[in-house]
Amino acid sequence: MRPFIIGISGGSGSGKSTFIKMIEASFKENVCVIPQDDYYLPKNQQVRDNKGVKNFDLPTAIDSETFYNDLLKIAEGKPVRKLEYNFNNPNIQPQEKIFYPAPIVIVEGIFVFYFPEISELFDLKIFIHARESLKVIRRIKRDQIERNYPLDDVLYRYEHHVMPAFDKYIKPFKDKADIVINNNNQLDTAFEVFQGFLKHKLGI
Repeated sequence: MRPFIIGISGGSGSGKSTFIKMIEASFKENVCVIPQDDYYLPKNQQVRDNKGVKNFDLPTAIDSETFYNDLLKIAEGKPVRKLEYNFNNPNIQPQEKIFYPAPIVIVEGIFVFYFPEISELFDLKIFIHARESLKVIRRIKRDQIERNYPLDDVLYRYEHHVMPAFDKYIKPFKDKADIVINNNNQLDTAFEVFQGFLKHKLGI
């Protein structure tokens, strides 16, 4: 039986990862989460901006073909093996990840609605949104702590890469989502509603 496939998108720092962690904690083996982040092309294949800085906030930064083919495998009930992406952090040794088929498949990432062939796989589309001021604070905390990026680099990328990408490649799909969650304060209420929906789908 084909799984119920949910696409979750939104700008960087909108709260996608937090929302998905809540889902995983609640539904465990009933959910398979496939992050777009694991499908970044190698650093040497990324486009440079006019200052020579590699731009990871473009759809071309993603290996969309492999991403799509792996989603097809999961939809067919086949497990997928993938080496995780370490975001160029030399302190992180990439580990092999195995995505196992599950009744609910969640595909998460900033560009998952942008790629037509991937977007067409979704039975439900969720867009998580937050104020720009909150997103930049979350991005700073994440990139400095988890990805070992200097503050100046984080701010430069946010202004010149992240914000333009959001306006051009991400925000236009907000109105096409089935559900829009505003994450300016907390996600608890939205999660409770979504949790009830998933329990109904799973018959639990």
